[in-house]
Amino acid sequence: MFVLPAIAGVAIGILSGLLGIGGGTVMVPIFRLAFGMSPVVSTATSLFAIIPTSISGAASHIRHKTCIVSLGVAAGLGGALTSPLGVWLAQISPAWMIMVAAALIIGWSAVKMLGKAFKMRSQNRTQQHAASNDDAIDDPTKASAQAGAAVDPAPRKLTRKQLLIGAGIGLGAGVASGYVGVGGGFIMVPLMLSLIGIEMRQASGTSLIAVMILAIPGVVEQALLGNINYAAGIAIAVGSIPGAVIGARLVRVVPELALRFVFGFFLIVAAVILVLNEFGILG
Repeated sequence: MFVLPAIAGVAIGILSGLLGIGGGTVMVPIFRLAFGMSPVVSTATSLFAIIPTSISGAASHIRHKTCIVSLGVAAGLGGALTSPLGVWLAQISPAWMIMVAAALIIGWSAVKMLGKAFKMRSQNRTQQHAASNDDAIDDPTKASAQAGAAVDPAPRKLTRKQLLIGAGIGLGAGVASGYVGVGGGFIMVPLMLSLIGIEMRQASGTSLIAVMILAIPGVVEQALLGNINYAAGIAIAVGSIPGAVIGARLVRVVPELALRFVFGFFLIVAAVILVLNEFGILG
């Protein structure tokens, strides 16, 4: 019973390090479907397993300089203030409402992410067509950039206003984290891209820094309430910790546009699974 969750944890960790999510969007359905846990225990155990996963991925992103530490800390502190509120709301909500709320939030994030990705692809094609007309495509550096090839983003210093926006993003992610047992990266990554204007590979690492901070108060509260299945959480974490390191390394070589599409479609699948399972369609 320990081996399969650990193997699943490796895949979860890779997604976590690559996309900047804690992995809860995968773990919650796994705990509901494979372990038969209640919604409350599923979300609590997911939140518990998210912390080691996000720490592993964040450390790797910091080492490879594919994150903005100050923004991650600002968002994490904002989320830490509100994640206990999310846990409290989960305690007083009907079980089905928790899962439906998770699916709606995840689905909204997917629509935002895919919309931006399709827009980027259209812009890239227009630029490539124009470049081919002026023979500018012969420049390998320009061609690589137009194709969305992965290049390490230049370090940037954010303004105080941008950091405050990051803290505000964290406030919302914290409530979602505590309520539906996810790290909040599926909310933070799209908002960091649209409101702060950082690159996807920067957002992935930055989000994981925030996740490892904001999840802590929620986990403490869930532990005090006795909602965590520690055996299942540890089994997932055993695989997700090394997986997150692999994902954080992959983010440096996977094209920006591909990251956005993978993240968007991944979120859609997670949302559909949650809804189908909660209404008994998956058995």
